[in-house]
Amino acid sequence: MKEYVGAIVLEVDGQEYEVVDLNTDNQMGRKVVKTMNRTGRALGYTQGVRTYELSVTCAIPLDDAMDWEEMVGAKITIHPLDNDGIRESYLDCFTISAGDKYSVDNEARVDLKVGALNHIKE
Repeated sequence: MKEYVGAIVLEVDGQEYEVVDLNTDNQMGRKVVKTMNRTGRALGYTQGVRTYELSVTCAIPLDDAMDWEEMVGAKITIHPLDNDGIRESYLDCFTISAGDKYSVDNEARVDLKVGALNHIKE
């Protein structure tokens, strides 16, 4: 039987928030270099700037004082519950956009589009 990664924690200034949903988009920055040659195809690539963009949905606590629109310097960590696996962290996260979500069946949530400056495996 296999065990899978189980927990995602959003930490802002030492305060943890419950993540309901997380989607990551890591762009490696590579671009095709097109040249005119006999083969009629690209022959290589160039290394550009890596970018990290995340879509995060968090449950909003009743006593939430967080100003999600002003979030800067946050850390998002993905780690297994048993602490034996490899943790992944997105560092120096900042809000690109934020919006609230309310529905009949679920708790109030905030949807964030977040940029990160670094991605590490710990």
